[in-house]
Amino acid sequence: MADGPLIVQSDRTVLLEVAHPQAETARHELAVFAELERAPEHIHTYRITRLGLWNARAAGHDAEAMLDTLDRWSRFPVPASVSTDIRESVNRYGRLVIERNGDGELVLRSSDAAVLSEVSRNKRIAPLLIGRPSDDSFLIDAWARGHIKQELLKIGWPAEDLAGYTPGTPHPIDLAEDGWSLRPYQRQAVESFSEGGSGVVVLPCGAGKTLVGAGAMADTRTTTLILVTNTVSARQWRDELLRRTSLTPDEIGEYSGQVKEIKPVTIATYQILTAKRKGQYAHLALLDALDWGLVLYDEVHLLPAPVFKLTADLQARRRLGLTATLVREDGREGDVFSLIGP
Repeated sequence: MADGPLIVQSDRTVLLEVAHPQAETARHELAVFAELERAPEHIHTYRITRLGLWNARAAGHDAEAMLDTLDRWSRFPVPASVSTDIRESVNRYGRLVIERNGDGELVLRSSDAAVLSEVSRNKRIAPLLIGRPSDDSFLIDAWARGHIKQELLKIGWPAEDLAGYTPGTPHPIDLAEDGWSLRPYQRQAVESFSEGGSGVVVLPCGAGKTLVGAGAMADTRTTTLILVTNTVSARQWRDELLRRTSLTPDEIGEYSGQVKEIKPVTIATYQILTAKRKGQYAHLALLDALDWGLVLYDEVHLLPAPVFKLTADLQARRRLGLTATLVREDGREGDVFSLIGP
């Protein structure tokens, strides 16, 4: 603590002295749960937010590990208020669980009666609950899996979704690792996704996010809908999948303003999904055109707001977001967390 590279402030910002010899190690550990806000030449500013803490908790990091990082690298004692806030925020994740009962119905469950009582009285959550089969659970309306996660996050009680996913229509997809292989961090990302079934992989530009997506496709081996920002990205994805997997041109379709193909692997643009005709989304049928087992969101930080509403109805399908940053201009990082995954 005597001469660490970090200064932890009571407003939950963390300053990192870039020139410090231990700065890189501290940065690596800090980035697990804190978000970079500003990065000028000498002092970088990180902020500890609830969402960052919940993302870290979902990835398996507990409050004590996060506090140990701050204590170990901080130049001054960590403010008591910050330590308390971190513990309380982290401990909120997973107190509520969404799962299925023996009849396949969606259930909101908690061993904490006070928490369950609090959320069930919320005026936006109560209409989504349709029964109380036991003291520790409520039935969730079948259509409301995504919506209730959004509302729970807004009131500070992020639910852990363990309700499972539809397998989709099986489709053979293999990686064609001929003279190349996934890097260890790419394979780790694929394995983490496979364990959870939904979530967001954050990797810097050039780190091979497309290969992570291809690895997830090869792991799930099912029909896949890939949503991308524009037609240029769609064709880059197509070319990369043809190079890196066993997929053939006949198995990959493009669904954009120019082409309307639906195949076992279909690459669609965000623009086409949000295009309206006579006030209606004209291409929503694409979401149910096949029994998709996996939906991939490229550049998820650019996901248009209307697609969140559509994604709320896709909670039974595996979902993987890919991005270099979780920061969104519209501040809807919480919707990424609740609807696509941590």
